[in-house]
Amino acid sequence: MIDADGSSLGILATQDAMRRADEQSLELVEVNPKASPPVCKIMDYGKFKYENAKRERDAKKNKKSQELKEVKFRPKTHDHDFTFKVKHARRFLEDNNKVRLLVQFRGREVVHPETGRDVLNRVIKEVMDLATVIQVPSMEGNRMSMILAPKARRDVNAKPAPVIERAPAPERSTRRTRAAGESKPTGPRPTSDDTGAPEPAADQDEAAEPSAETAPV
Repeated sequence: MIDADGSSLGILATQDAMRRADEQSLELVEVNPKASPPVCKIMDYGKFKYENAKRERDAKKNKKSQELKEVKFRPKTHDHDFTFKVKHARRFLEDNNKVRLLVQFRGREVVHPETGRDVLNRVIKEVMDLATVIQVPSMEGNRMSMILAPKARRDVNAKPAPVIERAPAPERSTRRTRAAGESKPTGPRPTSDDTGAPEPAADQDEAAEPSAETAPV
């Protein structure tokens, strides 16, 4: 017996298991009837069926069936018919289908198999942008055939990688720091008339120094 959260409940009587499922407003579902005793699980059966059906629909949607199409040629196929048949082969390849190219020989044409190879080589040149050879030309009776498969194409609807914008670099300060040992500027100090600030007081050393006129003899 398995509970709704996946934990094992051991072996329970059928009535006890059903009562436990009713208490959780869920259903008792037999998931492995061949086991002894049968394995049951408490679950939301409607949700379980919905999720299974959704997975199946998604799998069918993503699965693309690939068919094998056939295009027939003759060793002396005229240019108009050749172009028409090549268009068919290209359309099959664009629809993600494999293509068998078949050259049918008649009468004594079979003694010149090189003519059939020439036709197949012309077809390959016309579809080489869409196809790749998965079976080389082979002769079977009075027929020569080869098989092409579509090339893997990149998804044109893929979203481009996001562009990461870098923050602008901070502006450098125009104030220059005076290096060690560099002398102070020798220009005149600003006065109160120029800057609005009072003139600095004279240095105490200059005020205390006696003048030459008052120095003692």
